[in-house]
Amino acid sequence: MVEIATHTAGRDAHVSANPFETRVAALDWPRIETELDDFGCATVASLITPDECDRLANLYTRADLFRSRIVMGRHGFGRGEYQYFAYPLPDIIEGLRTALYPYLVAVANRWNRAMRIDVRYPPKHRDFIRRCHEAGQTRPTPLILRYEAGDYNCLHQDLYGEHVFPIQVAILLSEPGKDFTGGEFVMTEQRPRMQSRAEVVPLRKGDAVVFTVNSRPVQGTRGVYRVNLRHGVSRLRSGHRHTVGLIFHDAQ
Repeated sequence: MVEIATHTAGRDAHVSANPFETRVAALDWPRIETELDDFGCATVASLITPDECDRLANLYTRADLFRSRIVMGRHGFGRGEYQYFAYPLPDIIEGLRTALYPYLVAVANRWNRAMRIDVRYPPKHRDFIRRCHEAGQTRPTPLILRYEAGDYNCLHQDLYGEHVFPIQVAILLSEPGKDFTGGEFVMTEQRPRMQSRAEVVPLRKGDAVVFTVNSRPVQGTRGVYRVNLRHGVSRLRSGHRHTVGLIFHDAQ
């Protein structure tokens, strides 16, 4: 039998000095896993506080914290811009990425078994990052995205190299209806011999969406098949919107 819906998150992982581990451990992981299996994404309410949101958004002007800045319109990615953090990462970024990974790795390994992909991911994030670095993927990928009225992010996948962790997390740092309008997080799922399915994910300030990077398994009548997903952001109608992206593999 193919594993599609078994909840195997690392609930008994050792608690370290990372202050975000207790917060992450308290999340409803059975629900998150079920939604990932069923829809390719899951929401987490209030993963970080409004004050943490503001502190992260304010980092955007700190050029010394980032390794590169991308203006989307120059590359055909959409409109708006984003910056990739440099190492060492800010404590909140490093803490969240390290705390979330042990729960998501169980889903990632289960999905790969279901899709007959031989790759398995180690239990600890630092060991996976070591694997990336040994393969030449040494540039950190966590980022902050900034949008203003008229900006949008085209549908895409964040791959960056041979070693790809199949799940990532985005956290909304701005308040819909107050700081901006429009700008919804959007996913599309391309199914074999079927029309694509769209998913619009509502988020509030501090909420996170956990979602598929590239592909996930789906149980069909004739067994498991693979579907491909892309994500983006719809056009901002007004205001300004900041988002943090937590990607668990590094880039070449």
